[in-house]
Amino acid sequence: MSADAQEPRTAGPLTTSIRASGSANGRAGARRPTPRLLVTALVLTLVAIGATFLLDPYRNYQFALIAATFCATAGLTLLIGLTGQLSLGHAALMAAGGYGYALASNALTDAGVDGVPRFVVSLAAAVAASALLGLLLGLAAARLKGPYLSGVTLVLVIALPAFTSVFSGVFRGDQGVQIAYDGVPEALRTLIAVEQWQAWVAILVAAAVVTWLAVLRNGPAGLGMRAVRDDETSARLQGVRAGRVKVLAFTASSIAAGAGGAVLCFVTQSVSPGAYTLAFSLLLVVAVVIGGLGSLLGAFLGSIVIVMLPWVIQTATGALDLSADAAQRLTGNLPVLVFGVLLIVVTAAWPGGIRGVLPKRMPRRGASATPSAVVPAPDNVPELDSAPAPAPEPRTSSAAEPIPTTTER
Repeated sequence: MSADAQEPRTAGPLTTSIRASGSANGRAGARRPTPRLLVTALVLTLVAIGATFLLDPYRNYQFALIAATFCATAGLTLLIGLTGQLSLGHAALMAAGGYGYALASNALTDAGVDGVPRFVVSLAAAVAASALLGLLLGLAAARLKGPYLSGVTLVLVIALPAFTSVFSGVFRGDQGVQIAYDGVPEALRTLIAVEQWQAWVAILVAAAVVTWLAVLRNGPAGLGMRAVRDDETSARLQGVRAGRVKVLAFTASSIAAGAGGAVLCFVTQSVSPGAYTLAFSLLLVVAVVIGGLGSLLGAFLGSIVIVMLPWVIQTATGALDLSADAAQRLTGNLPVLVFGVLLIVVTAAWPGGIRGVLPKRMPRRGASATPSAVVPAPDNVPELDSAPAPAPEPRTSSAAEPIPTTTER
C-alpha cells in the first residue's frame, strides 16, 4: 500500500460542521430560526403593504415591478451565491412562469372562473411550468460546470423568441399572450386603486417566495449547498449528494423566477418574448452581483437598482434640451452604459456588493455577552452565601462517590 493511500483524508471546516450538524440533527433537528424568521417576514410584509398608501399609482406600479423582480433575483442569488452555479437564462424561467400563468388564466376565464381563484390556480400553473423547466435544467446542471452550464442557460434565453414563433398557435409568436383584466376585489374597491392592489399581490407573492427561500437557505439544504460550493469532493466524502443538491437548488431558483414571471404577467396583463430578452437576463445577474451574492437583502437592493435606474435616467434626459431622436437614442443606450460602469465600480470598491457596506445583522438576545461575562472568572465570583460550606461526608467507596455538579467543580 502506498504512502498516499495510508494518509488519512481530512475534511474542511464546513464539511466538519456538516458532520457535526448531521449528528445533532438526528436528535434535536437543524437550526430552528423559523419562528423568528416568519415573524420578521410578517412584519416586513405589513410595513411594505402600509407603504403603498403613501405612494401614488405610478409608484405603486413600480413597487409591483420591484417585487416581481425580487422573486427572480432572490432565487438567482441563492443559486449563484450558495451553489456557485451561474445561470444566464433566468429570464427564460421567468417567461415560463409568465406563459404558464397566462395560458392557465385564459383557460379559466373561458371556463367562467375569475377573481382570486383564477389568480391562485394560474399562479400554481406558472410555478409548475417553471419548476418543470428548472428540473430539466437542474439535471443538466448536475453534470455541467462553469462556462458549460452558463452556455446551456444562455442558449435557453436566446432560443425563446424562436420557440414562441414555432409554436405560435399557443404562444402567439412575438405578440405574446394577453390575459383578461383582473381588477380590485369588490370588498376593496372603495379603499384602494388597481395599481395598489397589484402592488399588494406582488408584495404577498414575493414575501411567500423569499420567506421560503430563506427557510431553505438556513436549513440543512442550505448547508449542503454551501458544502458543494466550497469543495464538492469533500462534500461527497461526508455523505452529501452533490447532484441532488444542485438539482434542488436549480429547481428552487426556477420556482422563484416563475413566480416573478407570473406576477409580471398579472401586473402588465400580457407576456411576450420581447420582455424576457438576453439583456434582461444579464440585468438579473447584474442585480445579484451589485446587491451582494448570496444575500436576499442584496437581491432586493439590486432589484430596486435595475427597475428604478432606467426611470431615473429617462427622467434626467427628459429634462435636457435635446431633440426627440437624440433623447430616444440616449434613453435606449445610456442605461446599459450606466449599468456597466456601476457594476465595475461596485465590484472594485465593495466586492461583497451593496449588502457588504450595510451594517451586519443585530445580535440575538443574550448572544452579545462575552464568554467572560456569562461565566465570570473565579476571582470575580460574588459570594452568594456567607455561611460555611457543610463538611463533606467521608468516602465509603469509589462506587458510591457522587458525580460533582458544575457548581461544585
